[in-house]
Amino acid sequence: MKPRRIVLPALALGLLLATAARAQQPAPPGFQDSTGMPEGQKGARIRGLIEAVNSGDRDRIRRFLDEDCTAEFRGMVPVDEHISVFFGFMRDTGGIEFYSVRGYVPERKDETVVIVKDRNFANWWGLAFRFGEAPGYLVAGLGFSPARPPAGPPEPSLTEKEAIAEIRALAAGLVAKGWLSGTLLIAKGPNALLTMAGGEASKSYHVPNNIDTKFNLGSMNKMFTATAAARLVELGKISFDDPISKYIDETWLPKAITDKITVRHLATHTSGLGSYFNEVYDRSSRALFRKLEDYKPLIKDDKPAFTPGERFQYSNTGMFLLGVVIEKATGEDYFDHIRKTIYGPAGMTNTDCYEMDDPVENLAVGYSPDWNSPYRWQNNLYKHVIKGGPAGGGFSTVRDLHRFALALLAGKLVSKETLQTLWTDYKGGNYGYGFTVAQGPGGKVVGHSGGFDGINSELDIYVDSGYIVVVMSNYDNGASPLAARIGRALARVKSP
Repeated sequence: MKPRRIVLPALALGLLLATAARAQQPAPPGFQDSTGMPEGQKGARIRGLIEAVNSGDRDRIRRFLDEDCTAEFRGMVPVDEHISVFFGFMRDTGGIEFYSVRGYVPERKDETVVIVKDRNFANWWGLAFRFGEAPGYLVAGLGFSPARPPAGPPEPSLTEKEAIAEIRALAAGLVAKGWLSGTLLIAKGPNALLTMAGGEASKSYHVPNNIDTKFNLGSMNKMFTATAAARLVELGKISFDDPISKYIDETWLPKAITDKITVRHLATHTSGLGSYFNEVYDRSSRALFRKLEDYKPLIKDDKPAFTPGERFQYSNTGMFLLGVVIEKATGEDYFDHIRKTIYGPAGMTNTDCYEMDDPVENLAVGYSPDWNSPYRWQNNLYKHVIKGGPAGGGFSTVRDLHRFALALLAGKLVSKETLQTLWTDYKGGNYGYGFTVAQGPGGKVVGHSGGFDGINSELDIYVDSGYIVVVMSNYDNGASPLAARIGRALARVKSP
């Protein structure tokens, strides 16, 4: 599970498809866009790619791979995997339209970057081509990633009512297209301005999502864990500067490792540790992992990739161990402690780390596109943890996450001074203590996202303007692009 703006789970395959980034200001100097399509074979290859993506047709994509690409590029992975990436990009963008070829300063000699605009969100993407030798200029390399908007005048301002109407129409269109399966909530402080639900919580039984459907949080549980740890720091029960060997014994990791890692390193993803979603996890029964101590076999061989504190590296293992610290420092079960100190005070009555073999009411099943299945979808029941924990995997609703944001802002969970620590970028990774931290056209935004197979949820707290945006989905990448687009619209709202 990773936060938004760290790349999607590896699609690999000669194409890297990155998550749409948060809206940006008009582009600074450093590039120039030429809006004419290149002539000759390079232009033909570019048009061929755009046609293949927009076709959504397996035979058209295969023809592009056969006729427009080198044998080496085709052979990087099986053809079906290439085709799956094209299908996935088409689904996430709704199709793309050519805008320009972008030239950079300094020049990128071995790369041609084509700027396109997607139809779903009007987001900008860069298609990075590496062409083979003349005269054919076959495609020898290709990458998809978010791009800075073309330089130009800013988008016109909106009233709040106009922005909400624009977002409502966009979301309704995405539901109609089958892109959006989930819920969204937009609020200004405590006042909800828009709530919507669409799609199905269960495809097997055609159960629709509703505004109180519980969706998997992915990595968003990290906010709860870090907030609970910060509360213990305020109470003097732990210190951010404590070595974790004070709380974590050698059944987890050797003391030679835990002596060098502090509580702060765990909370800020600077420990150098990796992820317990490893080969041991892949080979194991999901039913084995319910209590924190059950995860010892997944963590015991982890080693820091660098000296702790040296730099930011997102770590599921690190945040999980912060939960172990909480258990040891309090003498309480981690899950009970989070219910008592986070969910209860915030009024989050539909949030928990539910066990997936229990019949939890109104809980969405996660789905990933499967282009080779006759059903076109695959559920995630045999991929994900059976019970979430400190690093992610719990469930919540858009209303409960709104309540969590309000409780934070009101100082109900930790003091406002501590909140400023949690919400300050610690090591240049757009991450504080359990929260992502970013600056955009709408001002400072904090929160977290969560992503896994069949999971994508997002909480954005717009600190300066007071907006709170929650989007939850039971599809891959089904929330973050919409949340980013909502942020762009809200940034255009005129100040009263």
